Amino acid sequence: MPHDDSQDNFHKTYYWHRLDDGRVCCDLCPQHCTLREGKRGNCYVRMCHQGEISLVSYGRSSGFAIDPIEKKPLYHFYPGSQVLSFGTAGCNLSRDFCQNWRISKSREMATLSCWASPEEIVANAKRYGCQSIAFTYNDPVIFMEYAVDVSRYAQSQGLKSVVVSAGYICAQPRVEFFKYIDAANIDLKGFTESFYKKHCHGSLQPVLETLQYLKKETPVWFELTNLLIPDENDSDQEIHNMCAWIVANLGVDIPLHFTAFHPDFKMLNKDKTGMATLLRARDIAMSYGMHYVYCGNVNDIETNSTYCFKCHQPLIIRDRFMITANRLSDNNRCPFCGTACAINA
Repeated sequence: MPHDDSQDNFHKTYYWHRLDDGRVCCDLCPQHCTLREGKRGNCYVRMCHQGEISLVSYGRSSGFAIDPIEKKPLYHFYPGSQVLSFGTAGCNLSRDFCQNWRISKSREMATLSCWASPEEIVANAKRYGCQSIAFTYNDPVIFMEYAVDVSRYAQSQGLKSVVVSAGYICAQPRVEFFKYIDAANIDLKGFTESFYKKHCHGSLQPVLETLQYLKKETPVWFELTNLLIPDENDSDQEIHNMCAWIVANLGVDIPLHFTAFHPDFKMLNKDKTGMATLLRARDIAMSYGMHYVYCGNVNDIETNSTYCFKCHQPLIIRDRFMITANRLSDNNRCPFCGTACAINA
């Protein structure tokens, strides 16, 4: 429903501390923004108000949509199901290639045109037959308190919760953030510190720590996305290094989505990613023994489909985000050779 933008909404947060000079330091993400009264962090939605950091986007959304879960992309989590998607505004990484920049880079509260409580979001998800709720469009880390309340209530009502995130979060809030989350797509934007510094104004290491935390300490199902940008993060060496790290730290069953870049936001001088680049990256990943590697943002049935890693028969055939055939047995095994497929459903 429409919301009066003149009504400030200062929601209490916990991950911050006071500095000796009167400023407050945000401890939610590795940006560690230091703020004086009335100032906002890099994310735009966390603000110093009355000597504390408040979330100003709680309960306010940039819009809602019903999507196939494959659009997140999540190919191995309740395949073929519907998800209620929503986001807010702002982001804690300043990506100059952001393809959702109209939302994530918004500095207008008018962007947050919809008001919805956790109870209303869950009720609408159930009304439209969705099995899960997705926090997406912008990074839900920055509206953590809202996401936690929604996911906690969703769990109580039998719904799943999904995050689409860059995984750029500090260790202590990371535990609370993922406590009620069932699945995640983590956007691994590149695999060098120089790329993260130049194009994201952030760091790779905290993202790797988030991935290791998800793998070793949570039951969260997660998949990876790597947007390949020509001449920026698509070299053979960088892809080799990334895939070697994934296999060593996360295993061969983690689905990996190589997705095509298209010129947008501040990176309009680059060509879109060619299919040959995506296929080369996919071949490299599979050479490390990765079982499920996909090409995204392209219309290619072959590289959007899931295959048995033993007998190589097609198990789930996808045309973009639509499943045209699902041949898995009831216990998620290959009907041709009986090999188990890594599916969470």
